[in-house]
Amino acid sequence: MNIELYSFLFLLSLFLGIELIAKVPAKLHTPLMSGSNAISGITLIGAMVLASQIASGTFTIILGSAAVTFAAINVVGGYFVTDRMLEMFKKKDEPKGGQS
Repeated sequence: MNIELYSFLFLLSLFLGIELIAKVPAKLHTPLMSGSNAISGITLIGAMVLASQIASGTFTIILGSAAVTFAAINVVGGYFVTDRMLEMFKKKDEPKGGQS
């Protein structure tokens, strides 16, 4: 495949992603974030498998390690943000003893 096709696919996915995310209502952001974390987890597993199979040169090892690192950061950060968003929807405990 050539660079023009890759560029076209990247730009098409970029515009499609922007249009889809812009039309998501605020109530659906938390489930959407959870779904994207699951996809990022799959990406992390794929990056680890590919990084372990390609050892043909220094550049490929660095690129594979970077892919694993960035995917792991995305997954961990996404779960922290999702957990924090879900905390906003929980009811706060009332203080005991009738004090406010």
